[in-house]
Amino acid sequence: MRAFVVAYHPTRDSLHGALLDRVLAGLRAGGAEVRVARLADDEPRAEVSLEERHAHPVPLRPGDRPDIDAYVDALRWCDTLVLVYPTWWSGQPAALTGWLDRVLCNGVAWEFRPGAHGPQPLLGHIRRLVAVTTHGSSKLVNTVQGEPGKRVLSRAVRAVLGRWRTRFTWLAMYGVDRSSREQRQAFLDRVEERMRALAAR
Repeated sequence: MRAFVVAYHPTRDSLHGALLDRVLAGLRAGGAEVRVARLADDEPRAEVSLEERHAHPVPLRPGDRPDIDAYVDALRWCDTLVLVYPTWWSGQPAALTGWLDRVLCNGVAWEFRPGAHGPQPLLGHIRRLVAVTTHGSSKLVNTVQGEPGKRVLSRAVRAVLGRWRTRFTWLAMYGVDRSSREQRQAFLDRVEERMRALAAR
């Protein structure tokens, strides 16, 4: 496995810092090669600029946006994309949403081809998409809300990666705001073991 791990949380000394450590430990224990992007350290611009919006119909070329070159290279290298983040307002934090907006762009994740119906995927070599996240609210509340963050990844992002051939793994802890130390520890253990098992396949 070649895994590209994209993580966001503003505080390293947090549950999400521990989750990232466990994700990396599990992947490496399973024999995976790993590249990591910590968006809070990189501080990439989240919003799509006017210039980028105007360039939307034109495929991205090497050197067009130097600030995302490393991400693009990692996406073209990996066969597994792992996202580690907290769920805020029922979805991905702005930094990760902006990363998806700016990096999964024309010429990287998809392209328009003459005669084709809609954009055609360019990252079909990514065979698995994994989300590791936490929710402050309960599973019931998230079910009533429709889990919009999960749908963005399992439907939209997954579709643009591999037209449904990309497998999706969802590892989520609900009700984290009221969880016990033991419950959080159990989730950390489960995440590490699941990542090890995925990498070892």
